[in-house]
Amino acid sequence: MERVVVRVGVIGAGNVGSALVAMLLDESRFPALIEAVGAPLRLVAVAVRDTNKPHPGVPSELLTSDALSVATRDDVDLLVELAGGVDDAYRYVRAALESGKSVVTANKALIAAKGTELEAIARAKNVDLIFEAAVGGGIPILRALRTSLVGEKIQRVMGIVNGTTNFILSAMTSDGAQYGDVLAEAQRLGYAEADPTADVEGFDAAAKVTILSSLSFGTSLEGAAIAREGISKITADDVAFAKRHHFVIKLVGVAERVGEYGISMRVHPAMLPESHPLASINGAFNAVFVEGAKAGPLMMMGQGAGGDPTASAVLGDILESGRNCMLGRRSATPDVETNLTMVPQSELQSSFYLTLDVLDRPGVLAAVTKVFGDHGVSIRLLEQSGIGDEARLTLVTHLAMESDMAATLEDLQQVETVDAIGSCIRILGED
Repeated sequence: MERVVVRVGVIGAGNVGSALVAMLLDESRFPALIEAVGAPLRLVAVAVRDTNKPHPGVPSELLTSDALSVATRDDVDLLVELAGGVDDAYRYVRAALESGKSVVTANKALIAAKGTELEAIARAKNVDLIFEAAVGGGIPILRALRTSLVGEKIQRVMGIVNGTTNFILSAMTSDGAQYGDVLAEAQRLGYAEADPTADVEGFDAAAKVTILSSLSFGTSLEGAAIAREGISKITADDVAFAKRHHFVIKLVGVAERVGEYGISMRVHPAMLPESHPLASINGAFNAVFVEGAKAGPLMMMGQGAGGDPTASAVLGDILESGRNCMLGRRSATPDVETNLTMVPQSELQSSFYLTLDVLDRPGVLAAVTKVFGDHGVSIRLLEQSGIGDEARLTLVTHLAMESDMAATLEDLQQVETVDAIGSCIRILGED
C-alpha cells in the first residue's frame, strides 16, 4: 500500500529533543515539510526518562518512558535518537534498524564507537542511519562530505569542533585570564558542564574527528582511540606569547592523508597564524576547514551546539530520510576502505612551542640546547626571562619529528638545571 504519512518517534526531550518537537508540531512549517518529504510527518511518540516531570511543548499523550518500545513499535517509520550516551542508545538504535526503521541521531559518541556495525545493519535492511547533527551542530559539514564532496579526494579535514573549549580559549585570548578562571565563568554561563572533562580533555572532539575521517577517507567507526590532548594545561603566558608572535591558540581536530594509504587522526591544542581561517573563529562557534585535491580549501562555520541549531540539523536529516521512506530507498554512505593504515603521531612532523623553567646559572643554555641538538631538533627562536633565582626559557623549533621531540622532552627531564617542563604546543598552518 502506498505510504501517505511518515511516522516519527523521538527518544529524548532535552534541549535538542524539545526544540525538535516544537519544529515538528509547528503548523506553519507543515507545507514546507510536506513538500520536502512528499508526505506529512506525524510525530507519534516521545520517550523520556520520567513522564511525571514537566516537558513543556510536548503533548502528554505522546509521552512514554519505554524508549525501547518506541524503537520497535509498528506505527514508527523513522526513529530519532537524542538520548545521548552509548550503551542504551546503542540498544535503541540497533533495535530500530533491525526492525526495518530508519534512524536519525545526533549522538557522536555512539556513532564514533559503533557506527560501522550499525551502518552494516542499516545497509542489510535498506534503511537510513543519518547523523548530520553529530558534528558541528547546525553546520552541514557531514552532508557536504556525503554529497557535494563525495567525488573529491580530501587531503585534510581540520576543525574547531568543540564550542566549550573554543569559548574558553577565546576568552583567555581577549581577557588575558587564566584557564581556571575562564572555565569557572564558562560553567556559570552554561557553556561548560559541571564535569567538563569530555570537552576540555578532547574526548568530545576526538569522537567528532573520528566521524569526519570516516566520511572523508572511509575509515571505520569502531571506537578506536586517537591521539588526544586537552587544553587544561594552557596558561595565560602561553596565550600572551602567541599574541606577541601573531598566533592564536585553538583546540583543533585533524584528520589527514599521510602518503597514499596512511591516515592520521588527532586532537590537540595548536598555535595557528592569525591569518589562518580557523584563527578568527571565536566564542562557542565551530568551524571545519576542508582541503581537497581539486576543490582546494573550503570552510564552514556556525553554531556548534544549542537546542535550536542542532535540532535544525536533525530536522534536515529527518526530511532526507523521510523522503527516502517515501521512495523506498536509502541515502548512499561511503564504504570502509580496508587498505588504509593509521599513522602513529610519532611519525608526523610539526614545529613546537615549549617552555622550560631552569636554574639561572652559567651553562644552562648550553646544556638545554645540547639536548635538542642530540635529537636533531633545531631551535628557531629562544626567549629568556628571569623569575628570581630561576629563568623561564621559551623556545620555538623548526619542523621536527614527533618522536624526536618526545625524546628531547624525556632527556630534558634528566638535565640538572631544568626545574620543570611547562607547555608544549604544536604550531600548525604555517605552510
